[in-house]
Amino acid sequence: MSYENLLWELDGRIALVTINRPKALNSLSGGVIRELLDVCVRVESDDSIGALILTGAGEKAFVAGADISELAKLEPVGARDFCLRGQRLCNHLANMLKPTIAAVNGFALGGGCEIAMACHIRIASESAKFGQPEVKLGVIPGYGGTQRLPRLIGLGRAIEWLTTGAMMDAAEAYRIGLVNRVTSPAELIPTARNIAREIFKVGPMAVRYTLEAANKGLEMSIEDGLNLEATLFGLSIATADSKEGLSAFLEKRPANFSGR
Repeated sequence: MSYENLLWELDGRIALVTINRPKALNSLSGGVIRELLDVCVRVESDDSIGALILTGAGEKAFVAGADISELAKLEPVGARDFCLRGQRLCNHLANMLKPTIAAVNGFALGGGCEIAMACHIRIASESAKFGQPEVKLGVIPGYGGTQRLPRLIGLGRAIEWLTTGAMMDAAEAYRIGLVNRVTSPAELIPTARNIAREIFKVGPMAVRYTLEAANKGLEMSIEDGLNLEATLFGLSIATADSKEGLSAFLEKRPANFSGR
């Protein structure tokens, strides 16, 4: 399937998806959201794909935010639907049982920052800038920024960024834990690919259960989260991957995981 607003590339088991609206700084039109939702379904349903990397076309922006021309036309009911569509995309990225990696190559503002935060792992180019500047337009974040940013960097820091609309550079984003790594622009995509390939070396079923435990457990009490972890640990022990991994360790040989 071809896309109007995205570039799709398969590199072995890695789906590299580039938001391709460089003249509009890759802003999030309704069409981009719809196509990204399709990408999530496509990646999740294809067993040959093991990870998704998201990035933006050009050097200036990952995603510079919502399409303001569309935003300015919204009425209250339409605005709520607008938010729910974006939240559905971010929730899909966050809850996918395959790794999602944001390779942030420039401005990640508003909805762009929210999409990056929804991904499991964030890699930033040295030129990346992050922010939730919605308050400067007289509105609030709508794709999960008020919820995910405090969970990632703590409430106090998040409130400051959310209420001032200030931007942070890649070094600051790394310092406060918003991104996992900072690279040169040339090394951004190779680094994201290398992380995906490192994940491919371990048990696929264990990765799925780890993502489920971490994502669901974050919304639970510690007791309920530990119970979920114990349940998923029990399920992981029953997999063929577990049998192979434990046997390989005892036999001092590389494991050959099947994803079952």
